[in-house]
Parts: sequence; structure tokens; C-alpha cells
Amino acid sequence: MEKNKQKSFSSIGLRSFLIVIILLTVVIAVSGALSYFIPQGEFQKDESGAIIPGSYVEGEVNGIAIWRIITAPVRVFASEDSLTIIMISLFLLIMSGAFNILDKTNGIKVFIGRLISRLSGKVAPLVCICVLVFMLFGSFFGMFEELCTLIPLVVVLMLSLGMDTMTGLGACMLAACFGFSAAITNPFSVGLASSVAGSDPMDGVWLRIVFFILTYGLLCVFLLFHIRTIKKDPTRSLTYESDIEKRKSLGNLETDTIPNSGRIFKVYSVFFAVQLTVLILIASVRAISGLAIPILCVSFLFGGIICGLLASDDKKAVFKYFGSGVVSMLPAVIMIAMASSVKLIMAESKIIDTIMNVVINTLEGKGKFFSVILIYFLILILQIFIGSASAKIMLVVPIVAPICASLGISPALFILAYCMADGFTDVIIPTNPILLVGLSMANVSYTKWVKWTWKLQLIVFALTIGVLFFGTCIGY
Repeated sequence: MEKNKQKSFSSIGLRSFLIVIILLTVVIAVSGALSYFIPQGEFQKDESGAIIPGSYVEGEVNGIAIWRIITAPVRVFASEDSLTIIMISLFLLIMSGAFNILDKTNGIKVFIGRLISRLSGKVAPLVCICVLVFMLFGSFFGMFEELCTLIPLVVVLMLSLGMDTMTGLGACMLAACFGFSAAITNPFSVGLASSVAGSDPMDGVWLRIVFFILTYGLLCVFLLFHIRTIKKDPTRSLTYESDIEKRKSLGNLETDTIPNSGRIFKVYSVFFAVQLTVLILIASVRAISGLAIPILCVSFLFGGIICGLLASDDKKAVFKYFGSGVVSMLPAVIMIAMASSVKLIMAESKIIDTIMNVVINTLEGKGKFFSVILIYFLILILQIFIGSASAKIMLVVPIVAPICASLGISPALFILAYCMADGFTDVIIPTNPILLVGLSMANVSYTKWVKWTWKLQLIVFALTIGVLFFGTCIGY
């Protein structure tokens, strides 16, 4: 099929990759330069490795050697964080390979297409089910870019049922992004951040579930209100004129026209059921919860390949799909190594504790909620420049997590704030390539998109602040 000639959906665009590399290079250079201005310092630490407040001792200024700065992205694989970095890298590569198999063998398209097509003719249930499916994939499996490849399918389905392009984008792209942001077990945010912070990814999961439900309800209300509005007056749709032309060219998009769609649906239904079972076991069995990433690596590696072999008639191609998915994610490994280099440089120059001491003194007496909000805005600012969740985690978590611990802010609350700040803006910030690609696929201008979603984003912002305030008040 022509589809299989396309690059992996998880591939990282050259422009996006270069932007991140340039930014990280600047950050690495700045972190090295800081060692020539900031004095060395050290906190005493307890048995768990957490800093002891008030134990900071300042030393002299002693700049790090330039060769250490240049070689840091390579030397991180031999540092004390090497095992974490290697496991995270392997996890990203395997996940990319497995989901590329799903994509190239039509697994994702058939699975979601079957679910939503069974409710055709029932607009409200269809939209709510579609939003739920996309949000669950984002929240549990960390899927966002992958699901955005289905925008044309969802948009045309919505148009065929009398709705508009915006409804399709909302039920697909908005839902995937909101699910990724309202993460329950999202391995790319909750999983990675917990691993780097040394905490259990299932700690505080109940509030993440509550937040997911609130977010799901908000998005459903938003879309159903929009549908009600355009039903009363179709001309109020921002894509009214272009949708008229699109409906003229609607073809048959039933997923049953895909060869072996029944077999594909059964195979990948089992695949997602198995992965969900694995996640439940990780969540419920404390003995294995600390091995979440290795277990998921094995599960997705063997599950993805086996299901691909069962779903595809071309057995050899399955391994090619996996390989191309892995290769497409290799740039992420470079970004992770470079982001991790910042901590290594600061640790070798012994200025991390000095910086933490300054931040702690700044936040001291300000209250937990004020500190959480400052961290929230820090992530929001970084999100403008570094879209990669894994890159930001490796850059921020190692430095911020100990500060949170010293202020009595739990890892669960910090990770919740991180997920909120990292995800929702993916569908409003114009520097995000996935947003621009998604809008291009639906033939919607950025200005129309902002006009349609800005109020929703404000409500989401208020909701996140409210949830963080609630979490702080109850000692979450």
C-alpha cells in the first residue's frame, strides 16, 4: 500500500530536531559557563539522597574544563544516571517501533474506526466515545502524534454525519492532546518523570484519575455545545464554506474496506487488552511497580511484533516497520543525552547545590502553592522552546525534584504540575509542529483554530490551577 511507503508517524521532523538541538546546545554552553561565575557548594544529604535543608556549605568558583562540556553528551552514558538514560532510550525506541507496526498494518485506524463507526447516526454518543478513546490512548499510552495521523479519517467521518471539520479536530487532536496532558500512566510523562525522580509512578494516581474525568467532561461539553450551535445555524461554523466543498468529495471511508480488517481488529483488541492488563498489574503489584519501564519495554516489544505478524500478510515487512520506527526515534536519544548533559556538567562543576540553595531561599516562606505555581510556569515557558516531553524531563526533573522535596512538595504533586504544563499548550503554541501539521491535514488556518479554542484553553488553565490548589491543600 502507498501508506507503507511513508515515513514512520513517530519520526521527528528535521526542523524540530535542529531547533531542540540548538536550544539544548545553548543550555549546555550556559551551564558550563555558569561554573566560571557561580561558586561551588554542597548540601548534606540523608540516607535516601534527599538534601538536608540548612546544611548548605559554599565553596570557591572553579570553572569546569571545556573538554568536559563538549564530551558531556557522550559521557552521560557512563555517569551515575547511565542506567536510567539507557532504559529510557530503549523504551522510546521500542515504543516507537511497536506503534509504527500498528500504524503500518492499519491497526490503529481499524481499531478506532470500528469503535466509532458502530455509533454512527448517534452524534452525541459518537463524539463522546471518540473523545474517550483518543483520550485514553493519550493518558495511558502517551499517544499524541500517532493519533493525529487519523485526523483525515475522523474529520471526514464527522462531516459525513452532518458535523464540521472543527468537530473532527476536537474529537481527535484535542482529545489526544488532552488525554496526554491528563495523564494517568502516560509513560512519556508520568512514567519517565517518576523514574528520573526516583518515585513510584502509581503514587497519587487517584487525583490524576479525577483530573482525567474532569478534563474529559470539559472537552465533551465544549464539543457538544459547539455541535448544538452549528446545528441551529451551520453558518456559525468557522469552516462552513470549506466544509461544503469537502462534503462534495466525500468517499467511502468504511474501515471494513481495508483487507483483513476483521482479523486486524481482533488482533489489536487483544494487544491493547494485554497492555492494559500489564499496566493494571504494575499499578496493583508493588513488587514490580519499580520495574514499570523494563516491563513495558518487553510487553510492547514482543506484543507489537507478534500482533504485527498475526495482522499482516507480509511477515518480513513487520520487522522492517519495527526497524523504521526505531530509527525514526533515534534523534530523541540524542536529545535525551544532551538534556542529561546539563545535570552532569552542573554536578561535575559542583554548582547544582548552589543553584538549588538560591531557589530554595527564593521560595522559602512563599508557601507550597506559590512554589508549585512557579514550577508550573517554569515548565510552561520551557514548553515554548522545547516541545519534547522526555527532553524537558531529563533537563528539569533532576534539578527541581530535590527542591520540591526540601519544600515538602510531593513527587506526585510536582509530576501532576509537570504534566499539566507540558501537554495542553501543544494545541495552542504555534511553534508546535504537530499542531501545524494537524491543521494542515484538516485545511484549517491557525487563526481560526485559536479563535475556536482560546476560551477552552483559558478554562483548562483555570481548572489546572484549581486542581493544583486542591492538591496542595490536602497534602497530596
